[in-house]
Amino acid sequence: MPQNGLSAGFLYPGYSAEDDYPAIELALGGVRLPVVHTLMREDAHRVDALLDVGGADVLGEGARVLRGMGVQSAVWACTSGSFVFGWDGAARQVEGVAAEAGVPASSTSFAFVNAARALGVTRVAIAATYPADVAERFVAFLGHAGIEVVALSCRGIVTAAEVGTLGRDEVLAFVAANDHPDAEAVLVPDTALHTVSWLDELEARVGKPVLTANQVSVWEGLRLASGPGGLPPRTGLGRLFAEPAAVPAGVAERGRDTWQL
Repeated sequence: MPQNGLSAGFLYPGYSAEDDYPAIELALGGVRLPVVHTLMREDAHRVDALLDVGGADVLGEGARVLRGMGVQSAVWACTSGSFVFGWDGAARQVEGVAAEAGVPASSTSFAFVNAARALGVTRVAIAATYPADVAERFVAFLGHAGIEVVALSCRGIVTAAEVGTLGRDEVLAFVAANDHPDAEAVLVPDTALHTVSWLDELEARVGKPVLTANQVSVWEGLRLASGPGGLPPRTGLGRLFAEPAAVPAGVAERGRDTWQL
């Protein structure tokens, strides 16, 4: 299916870096990427708060709004609010979103897995803005998918609001400082962090793919919306968009299927 006319919807908790989505929409052209802001009772990268942020009631309400918008896919655009549930819990979360939105669904955590597999990446470094106890759950989530984390760095920022204030120079320096020579890619797993305008710069700095939360969320949403035809190559949004490839069968399958390896 041609990329023009695709519509992927996103459930985004609170307000921090949601302007990454219209930026990608503008860069791609001919796609629609509506964002629905979901309830965040407490802005905190703590396990208990994240379990509430990603609760079925919260996501169900947002997914029903996306259904009314006529989107072709839905993505829960929160990495920590998905991986904190574990692999099976995150799968049930996505199934709930798909049921309420009436379209194939995914989340940012599964998007990272699918993006890594599409690029043939199995060893990664993680540059996380989260506290360590939260980031370690992402390591476990990736491990379930057979992705080895060779280096993990944690900035220890508690709130999404603070993460959203980090600018270009801070993001470039943070990612570059936390690469590892054994890593095939660097993963930056927080949708509260602005990265979309600097994706090519990030990859030039480290000399390898850099996968960021809002980038992979959009890629995943458009992948689900496009179906077997896939996405045409596009420049300016990192190697993931420049070298699109099919996700291997059996890895975080689309729609309402069981998410098992």
